Amino acid sequence: MSRTWSTRAESGGDRAAVRGIVLAAFPTPAEADLVDALRADPDAWIEGLSVLSVDGSGRPAGHALLTRCRIGAAPALCLAPCAVLPERQRTGAGSAAIRAALRAAADRGEHAVVVLGHPAYYTRFGFTRASGHGIGVAFDVPDEALMVLGLDAGRPLPGGTVRYPAPFGL
Repeated sequence: MSRTWSTRAESGGDRAAVRGIVLAAFPTPAEADLVDALRADPDAWIEGLSVLSVDGSGRPAGHALLTRCRIGAAPALCLAPCAVLPERQRTGAGSAAIRAALRAAADRGEHAVVVLGHPAYYTRFGFTRASGHGIGVAFDVPDEALMVLGLDAGRPLPGGTVRYPAPFGL
């Protein structure tokens, strides 16, 4: 099993592969349907920020998606969903896709990224508790689960309530 991953942005021919990865990684099709809905939302989708990790044969194994959200009035990105084929989990495929997506976002001049997830996992990428930066959500989540990452250390993070794209239904 490959432990070295290449990454690339999703292309038009990757939709079925992305859907297959997300369907395999989650117990229901809700997350795969979310990816499709985000892809169809011109206010959320940002070309180049849907990233795949691929093995040495070019087969996709992991996926990370960044879409437009807002923190208060400021544009930001949300990282969700992230998925890896079950047989490729714990091989670095997910981490490779996330790191590549964050690099692509930074290269585009994006600044703030929020994620709702497991702190033990996302802190390895530099995410910290969002509440410490005056960032929250309008629904109940454990404080430690909402995290934020600044992609430009020279700019302060915006404060306020995260507004997710409409397909999230939040």
